[in-house]
Amino acid sequence: MAAEEPPTAAGHPIARVLPLLSPAHLDRDFDYLVPPELDEIARPGVRVRVRFAGRLVDGYLLERLPHTEHTGKMVKLERVVSPERVLTPDILRLATAVATRYAGTRADVLRLAIPPRHARTENGGAKKTAAAQDGGSHTGEQSSSSAAGRSDPSVDEHGLVAAGAGTQPPTSLDASAWDRYLYGGAFVGALAQGRGPRAAWQAMPGEDWAARLAELAATVVAGGRGAVLLVPDQRDLDRVLAECIRLVGDSAVGLSAGLGPAARYRRWLAVLRGQARIVVGTRAAVFAPVRDLGLIAIWDDGDDTYAEPRAPYPHAREVAMLRAHETGAAFVAAGFARTAEIQAVVESGWARDLLAERQTLREVMPRISAPGDSDFALERDALARAVRIPGVAFAAARAAIKENAAVLVQVPRRGYVPSLACAKCRAPARCRHCHGPLALPQSSTGEAASPHCKWCGITEAAFRCQACGARALRAMVIGASRTAEELGRAFPGVPIRGSGGGEVLDSVEPGAQVVVATVGAEPLVPGGYGVALLLDGWALLGRADLRATEDTLRRWMGAAALVRPRGQVIVMAEPSLPTVQALVRWDPVNHAAAELEARAEVGFPPAVRLAAIDGTTASIAELLEAAQLPDLVEVLGPVPLPPTARKPFSGSDEPAEVERMLLRVARSAGTPLARALTAAQGVRSSHRSDAPLRVQIDPVDIG
Repeated sequence: MAAEEPPTAAGHPIARVLPLLSPAHLDRDFDYLVPPELDEIARPGVRVRVRFAGRLVDGYLLERLPHTEHTGKMVKLERVVSPERVLTPDILRLATAVATRYAGTRADVLRLAIPPRHARTENGGAKKTAAAQDGGSHTGEQSSSSAAGRSDPSVDEHGLVAAGAGTQPPTSLDASAWDRYLYGGAFVGALAQGRGPRAAWQAMPGEDWAARLAELAATVVAGGRGAVLLVPDQRDLDRVLAECIRLVGDSAVGLSAGLGPAARYRRWLAVLRGQARIVVGTRAAVFAPVRDLGLIAIWDDGDDTYAEPRAPYPHAREVAMLRAHETGAAFVAAGFARTAEIQAVVESGWARDLLAERQTLREVMPRISAPGDSDFALERDALARAVRIPGVAFAAARAAIKENAAVLVQVPRRGYVPSLACAKCRAPARCRHCHGPLALPQSSTGEAASPHCKWCGITEAAFRCQACGARALRAMVIGASRTAEELGRAFPGVPIRGSGGGEVLDSVEPGAQVVVATVGAEPLVPGGYGVALLLDGWALLGRADLRATEDTLRRWMGAAALVRPRGQVIVMAEPSLPTVQALVRWDPVNHAAAELEARAEVGFPPAVRLAAIDGTTASIAELLEAAQLPDLVEVLGPVPLPPTARKPFSGSDEPAEVERMLLRVARSAGTPLARALTAAQGVRSSHRSDAPLRVQIDPVDIG
């Protein structure tokens, strides 16, 4: 006797579901039957539970269909987890584009895009927004505002309105500060008209950049659309969110990983339901389900926190540009400095510059100088030797304190002296037993301590340089704690404040004081610092990193921008270096252009597409054997895994010896390369290979 078919919903009885499965070969849609009792709530975008290979797994319902092409036995939906339609068509399209760009799976991207469900939070607000669930964010229709005015002759190819042709923002919003930048007023006018301009904005020193971004977002909200503002960390999030709330009230919310599950999901639902129109958040907020997105902006895109450490390892900047391209929303990459990636899109014509004229820039710039060889200055000046800064810098700091101004001292690292070198030849100080690096521990008693090896721990009481035979040691980098200690002796009676590590200050009160901060932890001072001393510049520039010079200039400019106009910035680095000259002239654009040209010469992103394959020799060979790589792909390596890169996951308890293979292609072949690697991972996962392997497209830790 034939088995009785289960009853199904009438009309559209088929549910197309994307199960959240990790194996690459299972990144596809599957059809399930919808039982009658789930007909009303089994709608596109809801979370579901389905049976797959004999076990229950989570998934998302993508669409309802009247029939299926599947000829075998159909399995019914087990249950609808929640009637909340959390997967919008826009986010699904974005997740698909990100998975294609980064050789990943949609399931992995959606785990990053949609936070875990918090049932109590969801049910608590369901009744209030039942009607909102039928709104336009789930229809999949593209907003007409993104295409408005494309045939208008007063609009250029970037969506900017010609002078005098644009609609100004509402009279209640004062965005006149944008007039200080070339095309700034036109950009705001384009946003007010609902267009999608794209720009790279270089903020001037002392600029209240948080207020400027909030003004752009408020302009978009006044036109009935939404905005996403991305920032690197919680300090910046709090600052930008406060400005947005000042302009639009509770229509702005903050999203970050630091929120608890309930708070994060509550705010995310407010965005999904249309109650919040502006999202200010860290990297994961790039996926926020903002309705009718009109603007997506990212501040300081060179910050390494924008690189997602989980598969498929997308960068928030690239996801933001993909989303702007997919939706027609406006895009702004903002910062004091500029990355080579943003310079590349400007040179391609996809975005345009928003810069201040040189005369306007000179009016707000501090005086920036590089005193030259700091070692020579230290040898000539006994006082400079005592405080470990050249005499000219010490004199500038003392003058600022006499004027009741704050002094900022930026150091590359926190703590005490992290590593040592020969005082004569600068060769790194090495242990005689294991050749590990020597360092000085922090002494709790204040007495001088002997250097010890950071690898084997043996104390090296009688150091002798293996290169030149000298016995004297010098610090390679003076940490923040040691610098603060020495400055306290040099400026008796002056408050010395530290910011870095677990004790980062958001701001300090104005007045005579010395603030010693690690890079990126510099607090604000109302009115600006009088002097900024940027110590140990060679330590930042000398890092074995592809982005060392770019990141150094970004760090320096971030600190220099906190100095008041006509204040003084002194950088301890060789003045002839291009990066130092770019700081002195405040010229991040030409520095980024030169950086982009240099990377093009050596074949590194963003001039090319680069895939890094990390794994064992066997797992890398297995992947490459299965991959149908595009023509003209260049295979580099294997090379050692960069020290900053984590080892790929291994299911065994034994640590795997991993290496890195690089695949390089022209940018035009980036998508075929990613697809080939995705298919190869599918073949590998179908064979149930569990050897450790990781595929990253354009990783930040190239080395």
